[in-house]
Amino acid sequence: MKNIATILGMLTLLSSAALANDASTAATGDVLPLWEMIVFCVVVVGVIGLGIWKSGDSGESTSENGEKSEGGAADYFLAGRGLSWWLVGFSLIAANISTEQFVGMSGKAANWVGLAIAGYEWLAAIVLVIVAFTFLPMLLKRGVFTIPQFLEERFDGKARTIMAVANLVILVGVPTAGVIFAGAKVVSGYFDLSMTAGCTIIGLCATVYVFVGGLKACAWTDLIWGAALIVGGGLVAVLALNAIGAADPNALIETASATSQVTADQLANMSGWDRFMALNSGDAMTATNAIGGKMHMIRPADDMEIPWTALCLGLWIPNFFYWGLNQYIMQRTLASKSLAEGQKGIVFAAGLKLLIPFVVLIPGILAYNLYNTDMKAGAAAKATAAIESVEASGKTPLYRITADYVATEPGKAMDYITKNATVAGTAEQQAKVEGLKADLNAVLAAGTAEQVTAVATKPELTLNIPEGVSDLGKQKRIAAALIADKLAKESNAIIDAKATDTSFATSDPINGYDYDSAFGTLLKKLLPGTHMAWFVLAALFGAVVSSLASMLNSASTLFTMDIWNKIRKEQCSQKELVTVGKFGVLGCSAIALLLAIFLSTKLDSIFSYIQEFQGFLSPGALAVFLFGFFVPKCPRYFGWLGIAINVVEYGALKICCPEMAFLNRMAVCLVTIVLVGFIITWLNALRGGEAVKLEDKGIIKMESSRSAVLWGWVVVLLTIALYIIFW
Repeated sequence: MKNIATILGMLTLLSSAALANDASTAATGDVLPLWEMIVFCVVVVGVIGLGIWKSGDSGESTSENGEKSEGGAADYFLAGRGLSWWLVGFSLIAANISTEQFVGMSGKAANWVGLAIAGYEWLAAIVLVIVAFTFLPMLLKRGVFTIPQFLEERFDGKARTIMAVANLVILVGVPTAGVIFAGAKVVSGYFDLSMTAGCTIIGLCATVYVFVGGLKACAWTDLIWGAALIVGGGLVAVLALNAIGAADPNALIETASATSQVTADQLANMSGWDRFMALNSGDAMTATNAIGGKMHMIRPADDMEIPWTALCLGLWIPNFFYWGLNQYIMQRTLASKSLAEGQKGIVFAAGLKLLIPFVVLIPGILAYNLYNTDMKAGAAAKATAAIESVEASGKTPLYRITADYVATEPGKAMDYITKNATVAGTAEQQAKVEGLKADLNAVLAAGTAEQVTAVATKPELTLNIPEGVSDLGKQKRIAAALIADKLAKESNAIIDAKATDTSFATSDPINGYDYDSAFGTLLKKLLPGTHMAWFVLAALFGAVVSSLASMLNSASTLFTMDIWNKIRKEQCSQKELVTVGKFGVLGCSAIALLLAIFLSTKLDSIFSYIQEFQGFLSPGALAVFLFGFFVPKCPRYFGWLGIAINVVEYGALKICCPEMAFLNRMAVCLVTIVLVGFIITWLNALRGGEAVKLEDKGIIKMESSRSAVLWGWVVVLLTIALYIIFW
């Protein structure tokens, strides 16, 4: 109890430090009233304290010789293999829904992608159901601590080591650092803290928390934070809908999709929800924001984020990897007290996933409709910093201009693109840039629809302006956005051609809007005065700490069980494993914190950063595990070979085909590795290779759940219905 009191005291001080910077302004209502600050700190510290208390001594029981009891490592890393279905389900959701989603996915939704980004959530519901009845039984019957451990038992030690090292590097360097960054983005945005301060506070809180309590502490706090997150996100969505219902129609109409047919007069007589749907209706289009409808799950084939082709295969790959093979997620299911409890917990989480877009993505879209000027101002400040930084580098500056920036600041953007073409472009590229600039200026100056059409139908452009759009202003906006996209791509091609030339320095991306600030802007604009700011902020802060703690626990599990224990030839005592795991938490936390602080000045889209770089591992790992689960005669060397092929092929595609959507790159890699797997399996069978049989170790009860099967089908049917409604 003394240790717990000490930890809670530290957390209270850290939470108070997060708010102290603005305590002097609280009385004016700019941030939080004093009483809400106190409640915020009490709730955060109280819930974390509950988790540490419920975790007990995390396996501190000792045998007569003073060593850890046999359950020491299992207690710390797998919560004693005793999680019930409701703990598994809420823990999965709380671990998944952190500010990575509230910042990254709401930011994507605020941009042109809109509701289509929900594909990660709604397809995940189906994936979870499949994982519950295919992947989970294969893993639980072997009683593994880590996902890579299965590879050694099915393939060989080399496969386990490669998977563990790759998983550890990606886990610490991508989602863990990304969650710290995203959490700090919300906290610093609301309390006006620096990103460095926000990252440090979050990183320290989570480190203390997981260091003491292990996975069991994470699971119990997840139970509360998972429910609070959904309620808190729903509260923000309701407040935003009320705000849009009361907003000036003449201001709102400026944010309407160009393919929408709504007018300001029509908006005046609509409810908040109807206004939201009308403003974001219309055909889906790619390129830049506010030209196509955002309420579609199916997007054009040339969309760089989620083309409809990704639904065929590409989008399934990160989903299956994340929910079925990701140590950070699967560690909760590996901690289930039985197969039936694990299956029920996963299906429960699948049902909750269907709610997420309504509490994460819709607020993001609403943020653009309501507060796009704030988001534009934030982007302008970042653009200034990026430009000043590259011009102070002492090298020839190149400016990475986005289509969004061209559309919102055409004059400035064209000047920077001209500079790029002049100092780094070929004569052909310079001519193309000048031609596109002339076309853009012609569209912006057009006074009739015929003049816009004359530009749009030029053979070298062939702009696709939907036939139903008759308003001149909307025609000009669509045509200008499509040309802006071409200009930005041409400029970036010039920059990419000089990637290895050290005489040039390239700026960070220069955007028209700071989309990642969408959710944070909603909080700052809507929560003051509601007397509920403490609840939403506590839920978000707690979710960040909980998710981060879970990631650190998983990273330390990988390091301890797959690397350290192998180096020690599996001769570690239970006490040593837990001790090494705790030091692993400290090391991983320090690395992730430094990376997150670095990201605070280098990253323009947290969600794309996380998803794209996992592509170096996910297709290869998925292919290897599929063969390991279901193809007994697949030879053992395929374990390391499949992962290695993926790293090389994905990297080559990223360099050689930068215009290819990363989800399509994943699909190409998966198909290649699966073909290789079938070929070597066929050759192995011809040589008389024996099938690899993996027997049940009898560690947990392996009876499947009939009720989970029934509810699993319900989740699948509901997902299909949602896709039909928002097709």
